[in-house]
Amino acid sequence: MARNRRITFIFGGFITAVAAAFYPIFFHPLTHTADYSKYLQRANRAGINQADVQPVGK
Repeated sequence: MARNRRITFIFGGFITAVAAAFYPIFFHPLTHTADYSKYLQRANRAGINQADVQPVGK
């Protein structure tokens, strides 16, 4: 019985470690979409002058 419990704790610890590693990579951006969309817009539009891209009066 003790052997089964030890194996369960080892596999449970491994699954917990994988879940802890995936949380900031996958789940946090999915739950905080507004923060990430603002950041991505700032990063993608850096160095672009809107007057050069869009004609005046449009």
